[in-house]
Amino acid sequence: MYDLIVIGSGPGGYVAAERAGHLGKKVLLIEKDNLGGVCTNHGCIPTKCLLASAKHYSHALHGEKFGVSCDHVQFSLVKAMERKQEVINQLRKGIGFLMKSNRVDVIMGEAQMTDAGTVQVISDGKTQSYQGAHIILATGSRPFVPPLPGADSPLVVTSREILQVKEIPAKLVIIGGGVIGLEFANFFSQVGSEVTVVEMMDEVAPLMDPEFSKLLRQQLKPVKFKLSCKVEAVEDKKVKYTDKKGKTDYLDADLVLMSVGRRPNVQGMDGLGLDVSPRGVVVDDRMATNLPGVLAIGDVTGKSLLAHSASRMAEVAVSNMFASDKKAAQKMRYQAIPWAVYTNPEAAGCGLTEKEAAEQGIPVKTGSMPFIANGRFLAEYGKERGMCKVIAHAETNIILGVH
Repeated sequence: MYDLIVIGSGPGGYVAAERAGHLGKKVLLIEKDNLGGVCTNHGCIPTKCLLASAKHYSHALHGEKFGVSCDHVQFSLVKAMERKQEVINQLRKGIGFLMKSNRVDVIMGEAQMTDAGTVQVISDGKTQSYQGAHIILATGSRPFVPPLPGADSPLVVTSREILQVKEIPAKLVIIGGGVIGLEFANFFSQVGSEVTVVEMMDEVAPLMDPEFSKLLRQQLKPVKFKLSCKVEAVEDKKVKYTDKKGKTDYLDADLVLMSVGRRPNVQGMDGLGLDVSPRGVVVDDRMATNLPGVLAIGDVTGKSLLAHSASRMAEVAVSNMFASDKKAAQKMRYQAIPWAVYTNPEAAGCGLTEKEAAEQGIPVKTGSMPFIANGRFLAEYGKERGMCKVIAHAETNIILGVH
């Protein structure tokens, strides 16, 4: 019998297990793949490793203006991938040590919640049931692949498979201009691919202030963008799409990255009476589901698909489970969660955009500063474009967003 059973060891799951273990609770953490979840193994960390390699390569190629000249500069995808795996392995070991130091039991296996207090685990061909006073669902999300003709072609990969490619594609078409699509577009374009991004919306990166979305797109040279375009099919090393006027055209592709969003891992949760919407498991601001003793955190809730959001949800969930004073229990807030796009140049923000504030009827005033007026930016980037924008309430002066 455990005080807490956590299903999934991503940045939500392992933080929840660590926090509860630190409180002296008896905790079981179950993971079917590798410790660290998608973020450590197939998402945030490996992507940032590759982007760092590409940035070093770009600096070597274009260092003359800084007084640095390099001959015979080459990029090795093999070595970049090896370094990526070394970082992943080190982080996995770190999470394992964190669990051990907080006396968290860890089982590698496939978990299935059979009722509000029981979890069944298949590990090494054996099935075992475990009881928990509380259960946290931290099962994460997976790439969404729409029912597009040709989507099952060997030519098409998701953000998971593209991290394992053996060679740099000559021509890469990315379907979707969100954060994930832009980061991969930036990486592959820097290391030699001819990259085209096809986006249904009028602009890329819809989470950003439109002014910044346009600026970032313009800075991501030499990536080509097809905006307001809809992909119809993938066929014979070509991507068929229609533009805003309904005209059909084709893009040559050696590889196609499907990057149109993610869906929550809620498989096997039906039949339990758990309230699940199309976005994910329904939770309140204390991360509780409709089932007593069962909570959900991270991507599986569909609330905020960011690693640090999942970690904060974990802290809120554990606080509400084990706080001695229920009045001191925490609530999850979403209005000030920072985000970042690790392209070159990078972009980041927190809070409302000017457009979002207008949609909510909030009177605002804004202040912007071009980064060419900033000494450090000028020293590092020269005449490249960059800016900072602050959005404040027009009447109270409370800061609502920084981008």
